[in-house]
Amino acid sequence: MRNWISLWPTLRRLLLYGRPYRRRLTIGLFMLGLAATAEVSGPIVISHFIDDMFPDRILPFWRVECLVLFFLGLQVLSATLRYFQVLLFNRIALTVVQKLRTEVMDAALCQPLSIFDTQAVGQFISRVTNDTEVVKDLYVTVVATILRSAALITATLVAMFLLDWRLACISLLLFPVVVVVMWFYQRYSTPIVRRIRYYVADINNILNEIINGMEVIQQFRQQQRFREKLQNSSYVHFQTRMETLRLEGYLLRPLLSLLFTLILCGILLMFGLSPNGVIGVGILYVFINYLGRLNEPLIELTSQQSIMQQAVAAGERIFELIDSPAQHYGQDDCPLRDGTIELRNLQFGYHYESFVLQDISLLAPAKSFIALVGHTGSGKSTLASLIMGYYPVNQGTLMLDGRPIETLSHYALRKSIAMVQQDPVVMAETVYTNIALGRNISEQQIWHALEKVELAALVRSLPGGIFSELGEQGNRLSVGQKQLLALARVLVSMPAILILDEATANIDSGTEQAIARALQEVRRHTTLLVIAHRLSTVLDADQILVLHHGKVVERGTHTKLLEGQGRYYQMYQLQQADQALRDEESQIPVSRIVLSGELPL
Repeated sequence: MRNWISLWPTLRRLLLYGRPYRRRLTIGLFMLGLAATAEVSGPIVISHFIDDMFPDRILPFWRVECLVLFFLGLQVLSATLRYFQVLLFNRIALTVVQKLRTEVMDAALCQPLSIFDTQAVGQFISRVTNDTEVVKDLYVTVVATILRSAALITATLVAMFLLDWRLACISLLLFPVVVVVMWFYQRYSTPIVRRIRYYVADINNILNEIINGMEVIQQFRQQQRFREKLQNSSYVHFQTRMETLRLEGYLLRPLLSLLFTLILCGILLMFGLSPNGVIGVGILYVFINYLGRLNEPLIELTSQQSIMQQAVAAGERIFELIDSPAQHYGQDDCPLRDGTIELRNLQFGYHYESFVLQDISLLAPAKSFIALVGHTGSGKSTLASLIMGYYPVNQGTLMLDGRPIETLSHYALRKSIAMVQQDPVVMAETVYTNIALGRNISEQQIWHALEKVELAALVRSLPGGIFSELGEQGNRLSVGQKQLLALARVLVSMPAILILDEATANIDSGTEQAIARALQEVRRHTTLLVIAHRLSTVLDADQILVLHHGKVVERGTHTKLLEGQGRYYQMYQLQQADQALRDEESQIPVSRIVLSGELPL
């Protein structure tokens, strides 16, 4: 009983999605009632033939013909009503699942980015695909089966009591035992079903990991390890599914069939002990027929508990995502005008027990060029994510145009701030779609942006120009070309603040110079924040912040920082030495290296 009480809130919420379709459901219920009545009436017709017509040995052809036609008509009517009822219920179910799947996807799209840092992608995929598919089974299979079985059982019991109340009372002894069986089945199967949903999500997560990391897996010959990992997860899922099958084998069909056999024996015993003529042979036939008909709906009602519990377990996971708080934004819809950035004693940590950024202060005037440099893990990209509004500030103040960032709406932030990342996302769409991203941008603007980033020649060489498909994850482009494409997205609609997170890391020096010229034009319209490992890209910055372990250890212009001979000076000298070594290597003839075995030092 406790299990049903705990399942009811989620089940009720899932069923409430069908509320807008009450009129169609009512029509479907009416069809079910008529179909059940027609189905139950068939044996009564046969009973009339056995008890009233057959003993007299007077069987006029027209009466037999009418009886046969009436019996066939009832069966055709029942089958026709069931056909249209199934279509009606399936249409409602698919509409409900489509709505639920849209809500789940909307909830996933609005989740705080911190959620994606802690949860596996496979968990989200499983909730949007597998879990909603299980909920579809709740409507298509469970609800339809329960209503159909309830209609058939009700019609059968009414017919039994109208024919012979004594035999009907014996048949009623079956139902309390069935309720007990259902209770035991539900109690022991609920935890198993919840484990099944978890294991399905785990399999999805492993598959997602394998597909996304296929290149690395094959490069390091890890196929066997991941194969075993997936096999282990699949085997655990298999074992859990076998638990439910064994439970169904114990408590469902064999046990219920035994109960029906016992009830049938009781009816035959009553028939044998009753005086002649009290219970007709036709009535006995009807009750035997009805018991056979009751067997299947009762077994179906009990077996549907497994699907119902899977649907409830899936619903719990779905509603957990839908009910989780979305990314919080403010109410100020006014876009940024100047692009001024001000940080005061900013502190942030992905986990509150440890801070990634500590006591960061910065004043970036409008249309200035600010650079963030430092070793990997120093907090550069985290600071850029905070300015983008991806994460809430833990302590301190972050002001944009003199307004606290937490007061700005999602529209104001995305309209005013853009970021080009080191690993940009390229969709399996056309060049035009990847740059426009749903915005009202003309083809001329697209071509103008492509010219700025020196990608126009490549796009013209494609068969469809800007309407050429780029393939899955943009596999028709190199890594550097993807970065250029991401930069073109920004240049078609100039933001107030532009953040480049290692956006020139994967392009050659010639293209880098072209990007630098494009950014010189950008600086006249926007505040530029550049995260760079290659210090050659930030020599002209108005202010350079050197981060180390989440703290600003140096700040100033390139010249000033070199004069200070601190951490920035060391980084610059190392990069200069590395570049000189590369230049020297490039001047050694290849034939000399091959013939003499000389290696550049």
